Amino acid sequence: MREVWPGAPFPLGATWDGEGTNFSLFSEHAEHVELCLFDGGGSEERVALPERLAFNWHGYLPGVGPGQRYGYRVHGHYKPEEGHRFNASKLLIDPYAKAVEGAVDWSAAHVFPYVMDGTEDADLRADGQDSAAAMPRCVVVDPGFDWEDDRPPNTPWTQTVIYEVHVKGFTKRHAPLREDLRGTYAGLASDEAIEHLRTLGVTAVELLPVHHIIDESFLAERGLTNYWGYSSIGFLAPHALYSASGTGGEQVREFKGMVKALHRAGIEVILDVVYNHTAEGNHLGPMLSFKGVDNASYYRLSPDDPRYYVDFTGTGNSLNPVHPSVLRLIMDSLRYWAMECHVDGFRFDLAAALAREFWDVNRLSAFFDIIHQDPVLSQVKLIAEPWDVGPGGYQVGNFPVLWTEWNGLYRDTVRDFWRGATNGVGDFAGRITGSSDLYADDGRRPVASINFVTAHDGFTLNDLVSYNEKHNEANLEENRDGSDDNRSWNCGAEGPTDDPVVLELRLRQMRNFLATLFLSQGVPMLLGGDELARTQRGNNNAWCQDNELSWFDWELDDDKRELLDFTRRLIYMRRHHPAFRRRFFLRGTSAEGSGLPDVWWFRPDGRRMTRRDWENSEQRWLGMFLNGDELHETTARGEPIGDESFLLLFNAHYEPVTFQLPARRFGARWKLELSTADPHADERSFAARDPVDVDSRSLVVLRRGW
Repeated sequence: MREVWPGAPFPLGATWDGEGTNFSLFSEHAEHVELCLFDGGGSEERVALPERLAFNWHGYLPGVGPGQRYGYRVHGHYKPEEGHRFNASKLLIDPYAKAVEGAVDWSAAHVFPYVMDGTEDADLRADGQDSAAAMPRCVVVDPGFDWEDDRPPNTPWTQTVIYEVHVKGFTKRHAPLREDLRGTYAGLASDEAIEHLRTLGVTAVELLPVHHIIDESFLAERGLTNYWGYSSIGFLAPHALYSASGTGGEQVREFKGMVKALHRAGIEVILDVVYNHTAEGNHLGPMLSFKGVDNASYYRLSPDDPRYYVDFTGTGNSLNPVHPSVLRLIMDSLRYWAMECHVDGFRFDLAAALAREFWDVNRLSAFFDIIHQDPVLSQVKLIAEPWDVGPGGYQVGNFPVLWTEWNGLYRDTVRDFWRGATNGVGDFAGRITGSSDLYADDGRRPVASINFVTAHDGFTLNDLVSYNEKHNEANLEENRDGSDDNRSWNCGAEGPTDDPVVLELRLRQMRNFLATLFLSQGVPMLLGGDELARTQRGNNNAWCQDNELSWFDWELDDDKRELLDFTRRLIYMRRHHPAFRRRFFLRGTSAEGSGLPDVWWFRPDGRRMTRRDWENSEQRWLGMFLNGDELHETTARGEPIGDESFLLLFNAHYEPVTFQLPARRFGARWKLELSTADPHADERSFAARDPVDVDSRSLVVLRRGW
């Protein structure tokens, strides 16, 4: 009989100390807990955890070390009507597992805890079939790793350029890489991948979820997978299928190596994390981990009928951060990735769901409080997706200080402007200057706004200007899924075309979006692949498409190379001109020394915009003077920061417009910096009050010369 010592209740999970492993599992309502050890042949040995303290069941096993496969069986009442769904026939994943090996075998169907007879009350009757043969295994890991002299880049928000990207999709088709490295953490850490990021100029990669993922059963039936990964089951385990080196704990070392390589190139790593729900679905979903460990603690259950789950996420369940042990799991997960894996920040999926104390979204919730007082997590980059699907869930502008937000209003307004569907230009002006209406009143600055035009959820930039209708047939839901409002302007024929006129219109519109994004105040986020005109052939909900529809195509024609060069040029401009990335909101008042306002809006005749102009719902053009003199800012040593001044001439109308440049006091001479209508335009000079022709649906940037 295996020797088991009492061990310790903390830390939770499996902790190897060089001589043995301590196992600890939280379950408030369990009657007893069995640790299940598996050998190389799959044989199972069950060991009862002998101690329980603070609802943590724990034991220490001498001689057990890295590579040991394990899981749990938790005993208790199966009473769904009371919120309890214990079923010891089902092998469970440790919520604190550092590595998970294997996938669910949905064909076995034993992972569902109830008798699947198709009746309405099926989930009320427990299923006694053993699920071990169908379940992944947790793995004890060696936490050791040589970080050498790794240091976080600590890129200031004002200098940050985010690149949202999928670990697998980025390099899966990248021919220069070895086949075994493509689509892996090691592939993202390769010289070839990092060179693309470095020359592009981005400062951070925001990785779609890398917590261990379980595909939904209905996807398996359709031959699809949850490619995006918003189906977490292991909050401390890097997804094993993105590992090139192995899945028996090697994935942890490979992930850390990826972070170290990116840091060496000066690139931060931000993780898209999904703490609002898990892969276990609703009351008819499978039993994989939390549901069998302690359903009533881990999930928000209906107060009127705890058989059912509260669903703020649209996935069937909502994790319960109001419970202190669940909140501790979230915080332990965040600290692990930040401290042990050197991750630089987090983007919280459906963050409004985490802010719900009981029902309403609460800005003073325990979740925010505990992060703000944490000496580590309060210093990393914190990004909220500021909405969920529950009542009152749209919370753009309402997150606390220290937090930045995906600015959905920026996305919608910029799209509307360039498709000519705005109610005037006032909203557009507010968005490109940092959305002060959302963030100025609560102590935040322009960097609170994460600006984006496209993201993983929706059309790519290429598809945004190429399709008016979604084409999601490959998802096998009869094209019913995905958003119907793409807020795009289809530049000609729907879908692929060889018409050179249509192709040029599309390229121009893509350049308009990119130029607006990188020249706006706030923090730009580029959807990975948009710089390469990546297409999903009109699919605006490619969450289940783990194939060439989603993977990057690295075969570049002349048009794609030109777009890539244009994107690099924009990011270079932003990096070298602090006028486009200010720390403080533009005030429309004079900067010291120049006597000119920091921003000044003007009409095509060169005169200041009036209230009547701002209220003109038909206006589709706008001139902007951006003053670079001293910027109202100083360096850390108190030295004034200066830059050149710029004129931005926007024309979203379908006809060209001629702008007359402002009076001489704004600048005597101006040089053409770029034109989205002609990215190869020769450098030209203009004098004050000169006319400047701006083509239909295009943007011109002029830089003040002396």
